[in-house]
Amino acid sequence: QVQLVDSGGGLVQAGGSLRLSCAASGRTFSSYAMGWFRQGPGKEREFVAAISWSGASTYYADSVKDRFTISRDNAKNMVYMQMNSLKPEDTAIYYCAAGTIATAKPSAYYYWGQGTQVTVTS
Repeated sequence: QVQLVDSGGGLVQAGGSLRLSCAASGRTFSSYAMGWFRQGPGKEREFVAAISWSGASTYYADSVKDRFTISRDNAKNMVYMQMNSLKPEDTAIYYCAAGTIATAKPSAYYYWGQGTQVTVTS
């Protein structure tokens, strides 16, 4: 069992930066791949980024590539996502998730955080 708590969201102007954090409980955290997903107003949940259990492999949606960076610290049971050059279209609730493989498919993730709101103004 893994419990996830997302934090770090907020209100920022376009071009600004935010760093999201995901705190995980459970001894087996380091065995899980982690992902970030988001759901904007009136939109379906979409993949943002994923990282393998070791941190050696990362994957990004085309829309955030070169702007967002996912990372993890297994010693601290933490996952992060640094978001730079934010755009109004990045406005969404962001969720971290834990699963067996780093993938863009939400169905592969077993555990989800409660979400943290990111709002980007123009």
